[in-house]
Amino acid sequence: MSLPGCPLKSGCPQLTSWSTRCNLLPTGGRAGARDEGKCEPPASAEGHQTTGDFLSIRDARAKAERLLVARCAALAVALLAACQMRAQEAPANPSATPKPAAAVPWKISITVDGYLLPDRDGYVNPNVAADHGWLHLEARYNYENLRTGSVWFGYNFSAGKELVLNVTPMIGGVFGQSSGIAPGCEASLSYKRVTLSISNEYVFDLTDNARSFYYSWPEATYSLTDWLRVGLVAQRTKAFQTKLDTQRGFLVGFSHKHAEFTAYVFNPGWTDATAVLELGWTF
Repeated sequence: MSLPGCPLKSGCPQLTSWSTRCNLLPTGGRAGARDEGKCEPPASAEGHQTTGDFLSIRDARAKAERLLVARCAALAVALLAACQMRAQEAPANPSATPKPAAAVPWKISITVDGYLLPDRDGYVNPNVAADHGWLHLEARYNYENLRTGSVWFGYNFSAGKELVLNVTPMIGGVFGQSSGIAPGCEASLSYKRVTLSISNEYVFDLTDNARSFYYSWPEATYSLTDWLRVGLVAQRTKAFQTKLDTQRGFLVGFSHKHAEFTAYVFNPGWTDATAVLELGWTF
C-alpha cells in the first residue's frame, strides 16, 4: 500500500523508521500544493541522532573489547611469571630431595653351640648379640674359657656392594675362671657365594699375665644353594685342649628364614674328633 501522492510502495525502507508517511513539502509558495514524487524523512534530526548513537555504542564496545584483551594479556603474563618463579624455587630433581631417615631396627642374634668332646663331658656355649646401626653389643658364656663370661662393645663398619667387607672392632671384659680385658675383632669378606670370616681376640689376664691367650675362629664357606653351605673351619681356644694347638676341620650348614643349623667336625684323621653343633636364630 502507498500513500496518496507518494510513488514509493510499502516496501520503502524509510517507512520502517519514519512515521509511515511521506512528508509532503509545499512548493512554489502555493498553500496546499503537493510535491508529488518525493518521499523524504521528517525534517527533524531523528535520523541523525540514531546514526550517532549507533556509532557511539560501536566505539564504546570496541574500547571495552580492547580493554578486556589488555587485561587478559596482563593476567597471562603474571601467571607465566609466577610459574617461572615457582619452577626456579623447586629442586631440579624432586626425587633427590632429602627424606627423613627411616628408623634403624635392632637386629638380635642368639647362638647356642654344643661341644661333644672325646673322653670328657661336653658343654654348652650360648652367645647373644644385638646390632643397631653402627652399635654392636654382645654377651658370651663358656667362650673364652669354661665357667667364664664376657661382655662386648663394638663398632660396625661395612663397605662394598658386590665385594662386601664387614668389620666390627670390639673391646670386652672377661670375668670368671679367666678375668681380664680383651680387644677383639669380627670380620667377613663376601663375594657372591664365597665368604671368608674370622672372630678373634686376645685376653689380657689381670690376675696372671702368663695366663693371657689368643683365641680365633676362622671360616671359609661356599653356598651351594640359598639354604646349604659347606666349608672349612679352624679353632684356637682355651676352653679345652687337644694335641693340636689349632684344631681344624669342616662344616656343613643349613638355613631357613631366621634359623640356622651348622655342624662342625674338628681334627678328623689327626686325633680324636671333636664335634660342635650350632643352632642360631636371628630376628
